[in-house]
Amino acid sequence: MVFQEYALYPNMTVRGNLSFALETMGKPKAEMKAKVEKTARMLGIEQLLDRKPAQLSGGQRQRVALGRALVRDPQVFLLDEPLGNLDQKLRDQVRFELKRLQQSLGVTTVYVTHDQTEAMTLTDRIVLMKDGQVVQQGSPRDLYSRPKNLFVAGFVGSPAINLMEATVTEIGGNLMFRIGNIVLPVPTAISSQIVKKSRRKFTIGIRPSDFRRAESTDKYTIKGRVEVVEPLGDATLVHVATEDFLITAKLDEVEPEEVGNEITLSVNPERVHVFESSSEDRVE
Repeated sequence: MVFQEYALYPNMTVRGNLSFALETMGKPKAEMKAKVEKTARMLGIEQLLDRKPAQLSGGQRQRVALGRALVRDPQVFLLDEPLGNLDQKLRDQVRFELKRLQQSLGVTTVYVTHDQTEAMTLTDRIVLMKDGQVVQQGSPRDLYSRPKNLFVAGFVGSPAINLMEATVTEIGGNLMFRIGNIVLPVPTAISSQIVKKSRRKFTIGIRPSDFRRAESTDKYTIKGRVEVVEPLGDATLVHVATEDFLITAKLDEVEPEEVGNEITLSVNPERVHVFESSSEDRVE
């Protein structure tokens, strides 16, 4: 078990914290020394073995807490928000080390977190819970690409998914979603399900990364005014105000001087997520 609060013995050195469990198990001193030093090298804390917890940084303390669990050669690791007390830079660093460590050891790990980035990047399988109940379980890709309901869609993914109220109408014999003054075709994969639904109100979800600048050949577009531009380096978050709602798009290139300008976006209708407004469940 690895706790959020480290739970190290303050009166013991790092070596003492790592070896304590082995001592209580009655392991020979030579075996303890070899296992402690091997674990310390694995975690990059071999130079800290003679220091006490008060002399360590938060990231170093967390490594010691991990090492104390590692030396026991457990069949299962239980990690309770182990990065919760670290600043962002350390969280990223220790998260990478945790992933590498888990892959090299191959030990089953149950990792509890409220941080969806940690859940998406660290795990092979996610169990997403709300109010003590399992909402959806599957691979990170499953939860991102096919969220079971609005809660999952809104929780998984950064930046957050755009959610918009829509009604169903028929234009030229084709089923269409009307979102304010915008129309998008109902994805062919769910058109038969939409026809069966007696309710005509739905919630449409579009991931920011599924938008792109529209080209002249694009049939279905969304027009709006650039409100805010947030450069990320490799991409840009663009907040666009339409007549009826505000959307966030993640685009390759948008310059800050474009704030206030009109922009036309396009989205692949087949990548649109559709939920019933009343039940909040995915339509599929």
